[in-house]
Amino acid sequence: MLLEAVYHRPKLNWAYAYDKETIHLRIRTKKNDLSHVYAWAGDKYAWDRTRELVPMRVMASDEMFDYWECNVKPPYRRLKYGFLLQKGSEKLWMTEYEFTPDMPTNPDRLFEIPYINPVDVYTPPAWVKDAVFYQIFPERFANGDTSNDPEGTLPWGGKPERDNFFGGDLQGVIDHLDHLTELGVNAIYFTPLFAATTNHKYDTEDYLKIDPQFGDAETLKKLVKLCHDRGIRILLDAVFNHSGGTFAPFLDVQEKGEASKYKDWFHVNSFPLEVKDGIPSYDAFSFEAHMPKLNTGHPEVKEYLLKVAEYWIKEVGIDGWRLDVANEVDQGFWREFRKVVKNVNPDAYILGEIWHESSPWLQGDQFDAVMNYPFTFAVTDFIVNGTLDAGGFASAIAVQLSRYPQQASEVAFNLIDSHDTARLLTLCDGNKDKLKLAAVSLFTYMGTPCIYYGDEIGMDGGPDPDCRKCMVWEPEQQDRELFAFYQRLIQIRKDHPALRTGTIKFLSAGKGETKLAYERRLGDETVIVMLNNDSTIQSIEVDVYENSWKDEFTGKVWNAERGKLSVRLPAYGFAILSAK
Repeated sequence: MLLEAVYHRPKLNWAYAYDKETIHLRIRTKKNDLSHVYAWAGDKYAWDRTRELVPMRVMASDEMFDYWECNVKPPYRRLKYGFLLQKGSEKLWMTEYEFTPDMPTNPDRLFEIPYINPVDVYTPPAWVKDAVFYQIFPERFANGDTSNDPEGTLPWGGKPERDNFFGGDLQGVIDHLDHLTELGVNAIYFTPLFAATTNHKYDTEDYLKIDPQFGDAETLKKLVKLCHDRGIRILLDAVFNHSGGTFAPFLDVQEKGEASKYKDWFHVNSFPLEVKDGIPSYDAFSFEAHMPKLNTGHPEVKEYLLKVAEYWIKEVGIDGWRLDVANEVDQGFWREFRKVVKNVNPDAYILGEIWHESSPWLQGDQFDAVMNYPFTFAVTDFIVNGTLDAGGFASAIAVQLSRYPQQASEVAFNLIDSHDTARLLTLCDGNKDKLKLAAVSLFTYMGTPCIYYGDEIGMDGGPDPDCRKCMVWEPEQQDRELFAFYQRLIQIRKDHPALRTGTIKFLSAGKGETKLAYERRLGDETVIVMLNNDSTIQSIEVDVYENSWKDEFTGKVWNAERGKLSVRLPAYGFAILSAK
């Protein structure tokens, strides 16, 4: 055994309460090094009569390690535990202090979870696991009320620039709710709606006012009610890391300098406020002078922003917040933010925009989830760029799953493109078959999928601002076949709970290969997903227990022979197979 590779700690993603009765234990070992691993677990006050060996399974593997996992339901919500590591006939016991060939006689030297306090259990809102999000960039979705168009509004469908306007608004969304219902989505993520000077609105001028070009609070209330009547949840974007340059407190500091009562609302390095060689004399988002960073540690700033967080949930009834540049805001603020939001609506979804490993924010005291960009990168590297083979894709997914508690992965916000990236069809060089492969991976992975507006009808676009084109509403210009594909994909996900909350296991993902297969399993239900990311026909063979499998897209039935299921896939083809 390579003991240097063995790792466990009694917290974070390694030992945690999944719910009020269940503890998940994980341990890392060298890949393919051990034949069996057991958790040795029992109650610390009744060790002799409660201890048991619980078999662990490999829940994920990357290029270097296996990650073993088991579920334990302690009889008294407390747990003492160690591990039994086995490689053939060789056995070692692992305690908190040592590895030993002999069964430890003193349970006090084992790891411990002192008690499952219900208030400490990380419990994201359950509805997110069943959600299919649709991202709307409001200025470009639909112009439903020309009376609120900003000055200089251009005809719908023109070339998007960083500073032009086409008049999209909330009434436009209301007018096209049938499109969303027909597609099958049940949640909307809006980029910012609050008053601001830009078309993207990430430079907030007034956090308590809807931008007049979009409507007003009453329009939003109407939209929220209409969406709720259709079973559609609403997620708003909040920019608490920085304000806009026209935010009243910032203007006061600009005018009065050190005499301003708001001078400590921002991180000012020197007065007067100025920009030299492209660097502001105050902290800002990137070096953008129009986006001064807020001091979220300041009591008055906290009070103002927490009032904002509460107001839109309590008064308008939104279902959660997406938090821009979330990792640049102090974590103390987010802990208070969570308490305020959950006090108003315990079911509200708190989603942080973080592009990297995010475990410090996913312990149940800050966010429910983060935008899952590591998943985005894995999909684009494998399917779009071809820089990952199937084995590399499986390894990237394994790393991601091993980093977080399971409940965080179950509500992760999964996306492939957005207002911040080139559109998926453009990334795929117009190859719709590749786009479909990426979409299949999105909708069959653990977490909630998000469609960027227009992807479902074949819209393309390069990096910002080209990815922010006006939505195409003329039916003759929409790709209705692609729309039907997304419809079916959404329905398949709704029909199969295993695709929403089941475990994930790779069945075929070889090094150097362009084909892969993985299994989603929940209880007695099994779904197998197969992808052929190659320009040639390929067959994928996997081991199965069930004999008969139905392709959820084509209806074709595939039969296994002697425990082997072989499926022939066309170039860039896929199959979503359910056991009959």
